[in-house]
Amino acid sequence: MRAFADLLDALIYTRSRNAKLRLIGDYLANTPDPDRGWAMAALTGSLDLPAVKPALVRALVEERVDPVLFALSRDFVGDSAETIALLWPEPEVPPKAGAPLTLSEVVHVLGTISKSDAPAALASMLDRLDADERFALLKLAMGALRVGVSARLAKTALAQAFGLDVDAVEEVWHGLVPPYAPLFDWAEGRGTQPTPENVPVFRPFMLAHPLEENQVSLDEYAAEWKWDGIRVQIVHVAGETRLYSRAGDDITHSFPEVARAFGTPGVLDGELLVKGNAQGGAIENGGGAGSFNALQQRLGRKIVSAKTLAEYPAFVRLYDILFDGPEDLRALPWTERRVRLKAFAARLDPERFDVSAVIEAKDFAALEEVRAGARDAAIEGVMLKRRDSPYVGGRRAGLWYKWKRDPLIADCVLMYAQRGSGKRSSFYSDYTFGAWTQEGELLPVGKAYFGFTDEELKWLDHHVRNHTVNRFGPVRETDKSLVLEVAFDSIHESKRHKSGLAMRFPRISRIRNDKPASEADTIEGLRRLAT
Repeated sequence: MRAFADLLDALIYTRSRNAKLRLIGDYLANTPDPDRGWAMAALTGSLDLPAVKPALVRALVEERVDPVLFALSRDFVGDSAETIALLWPEPEVPPKAGAPLTLSEVVHVLGTISKSDAPAALASMLDRLDADERFALLKLAMGALRVGVSARLAKTALAQAFGLDVDAVEEVWHGLVPPYAPLFDWAEGRGTQPTPENVPVFRPFMLAHPLEENQVSLDEYAAEWKWDGIRVQIVHVAGETRLYSRAGDDITHSFPEVARAFGTPGVLDGELLVKGNAQGGAIENGGGAGSFNALQQRLGRKIVSAKTLAEYPAFVRLYDILFDGPEDLRALPWTERRVRLKAFAARLDPERFDVSAVIEAKDFAALEEVRAGARDAAIEGVMLKRRDSPYVGGRRAGLWYKWKRDPLIADCVLMYAQRGSGKRSSFYSDYTFGAWTQEGELLPVGKAYFGFTDEELKWLDHHVRNHTVNRFGPVRETDKSLVLEVAFDSIHESKRHKSGLAMRFPRISRIRNDKPASEADTIEGLRRLAT
């Protein structure tokens, strides 16, 4: 644990990207297997230790430290792992001397132990470590490193450390499992290069830049609807099918009916949706998709009941094709891939797969008129794809653009504020806001922690501190006097919230200190916007 703790400590205090690459590379080159593989899993978000949850850790520390002291310290520090690492008391009976605790030992214990045995095992390990190592252990256990390292940067560091092509590493990453022994065997010349020929691996998605003020020619670009679901990649190789999210997470178990229906070798890109008539009307009119709120009933489920399968049947609206059998089509222009996609889709179950239609418009002005109806059709917006563009991972300037529908706007009243984490741990930066009922009660409708500038953050923090009327641990209740203009993509009916509504992607667009709180929007008015 010592080397891993030193790595995390150094990464936290290093801002330079190149310096972070060197730190991770040196660690990987000088750390034995399997510790370095587990470290890569942690840095890339691929490590899951389900027995340890934040609530368990809080309960554990409150058995050894005064709960009030812990709450006040957590509020001041802004990070639970750091607070616990510093406050954890020395054991009354020092642990017996033995071999230092290794990262592999930690992962094995926490990865195989039951939830009932996890508190004692975690406490025993914390007793054996110093403050820096405790911090590393807790960050690892709770799955929230937050050390300024993206998965891509960690993979780049590995590639540079061993002279590998980072795209080759990325190509097979999701077909391997921690601690990545075949990858390090290849890196150090002991084994052959892992390939995706016999494993349904994830390939990086091609992404789009926002379309700003400029217009594009529809002679050079094709337009498609941007459907409001989740982007997925569906892969069938060697008799196995996997469904991947945009982040590369395997979500096959959540959508078994889609996976079962995809038995043709190949790799497709599309939008995962559930059937309904909220988006775009009926299927025969190019619609047939339910709202994102309906799709949420399926997301994150490890076991899907027969009732849920029947009430929220899933399908994929296809955007692109990457592989047709073993043939890699990504270098072909979009127009040729589109022909191949239609031919491929014709062999699939039409109940589970269809192709997203191209929007017919004679010029950009006509497309603007079509896009204006996106909100009425509950569609997220428009995609513009250069007709000669290859399929390349990441965002490449000038190839694909996303032209989302204009956001909805509401004036809401600030109700609660909570301090942030990391750089924002000293500021009240997470804001809960509400709207009025007909009876004059203020009910929460959303929470946002971005959209404002650094100067506006300082102003909001000052307002919260000077208008606090109550405290609930790290949360402050304000006097309900400040109006915030909130932008959001959509709003849905929700049984989980007292207001009955939930905003999607809310952000603070303006501070309305010129507007009385009594003139903020109402629940009834927001409900009329719900999809």
